[in-house]
Amino acid sequence: MRMTPVPSPLLPCAPLLGRRDVLRAGAVSVASSVIPAAWATPAAQTLAASADSVIFLWMGGGVTHLDSFDPKPQAPVEVRGTLQTIATALPGVHFAQPMSRMAQLADELCLVRSFSHDNNDHLLSQVYTLSGRRVTAAQLFSEPNIGAIVSYLQGSRNGLPGYIAVPGVTRPGPPPHNLFVGGWLGNGHAPFCTAGVPEQPDFTVGEKSPNPPAEAWEDLTPRDLQPLAGLSSQRLNARMALRNSLDAVRRSLDQTLTHATGSQQQQYEGAAHLLTSPQVRQAFDLSLESEETRQEYGQTKIGQRCLMARRLVESGARFVMVDYGYDPDYGNLWDNHNAAGQNFPHVSELCMRGYHLAGTDRACAALISDLKHRGLLDRTLVVFLTEFGRTPKINASGGRDHWGMCGSIFFAGGGTQRGTVIGASDEQAAWPTSTPWGPADIAATVYTALGIAPETRLPDQFGRPLPVLDHGTVIEGVL
Repeated sequence: MRMTPVPSPLLPCAPLLGRRDVLRAGAVSVASSVIPAAWATPAAQTLAASADSVIFLWMGGGVTHLDSFDPKPQAPVEVRGTLQTIATALPGVHFAQPMSRMAQLADELCLVRSFSHDNNDHLLSQVYTLSGRRVTAAQLFSEPNIGAIVSYLQGSRNGLPGYIAVPGVTRPGPPPHNLFVGGWLGNGHAPFCTAGVPEQPDFTVGEKSPNPPAEAWEDLTPRDLQPLAGLSSQRLNARMALRNSLDAVRRSLDQTLTHATGSQQQQYEGAAHLLTSPQVRQAFDLSLESEETRQEYGQTKIGQRCLMARRLVESGARFVMVDYGYDPDYGNLWDNHNAAGQNFPHVSELCMRGYHLAGTDRACAALISDLKHRGLLDRTLVVFLTEFGRTPKINASGGRDHWGMCGSIFFAGGGTQRGTVIGASDEQAAWPTSTPWGPADIAATVYTALGIAPETRLPDQFGRPLPVLDHGTVIEGVL
């Protein structure tokens, strides 16, 4: 659980609209993720997109690949653990026991078993995976997330922010670090987090039950969309009209308004729309889902977050990150060293719990099936991603440690090759035996699926053109 010892401010996720600011005409702020990009090179428009939206299943902490998508039943017990392997919908391809529902949907997946890079540090690896860019300890907050790039280039749709995180509160640590950032694009392109700023950012503190319940209810309705006390939609519209009148007078006096001023106007209008649009409120309202659908996903945190992602994409959201990795009830969920204080059982037992791999299997399978049933999967790219795998050998405490050299991820929908397994690992899932694919390659694949050329250059806050990616290629066989 060693973390890079670098101090970090708890930068908030981008709010839609300051609740106090809305009371001051002319001083309203909104994340610029709700407006389209103002500047980009022509290369950004040169690719044909195979996907219109992305659901980014972010499993921060390091999901064990041997106990999920790349089991090794012939390996010694200290490598394979005690889980059984199960056949999938693809002949000759097996998953580990917790992934029974995903096994039935293997013919919808493009599985990558040679995910690999050279770092075992949580923070550096998570930033690399969230952005596609290698960083040092001094650059943890400097590089924009993939979602921030998408938001900048493609903007909002149907009034929804271009980059949404559900709930967007997980923080690796200790101390806790917020890695959901806009980087050099500016904090205005950080994700809109449905839960706002975490009330308990450091999930390593406090007592954890040795066997917490999997079923849980959490309110994923964005706090920024709650009705403002004392400010009806009619009053808000009146304030908007007053502000627009004042702006018209100002523009007539000053014909040299900068582009930034124009962007502020767009941001204000986008914020007001979000506060007054019933369609936006409905997109975030899980109570509109049937009990049958909610049960299919599972009454778990990961289940309801995946269901929210489907609702948002169905309503027009471009990039939705399902954020599941650090939790006040479950601790460092995927960081299964079984170190003192974690209160975890043996990793083989832990994986079968409803909040761990077994519950994640149910939620992800329901998401893919639901998207397909609704005709959304063909144009929605689903990406299951974590920063690294876990060690082949189970440690003396019954856990697995960090292992950047090999892991498994998957793609589904959005123009990907269905029923495909890309790459392979050795007999202990320790090293790729085929071409290794790293975080930059995953990012290049996501951008390309969305029609964004990875060589596109964007201006940073000082106007300097920086590439969307500085290395990486599309993973062969995915698209």
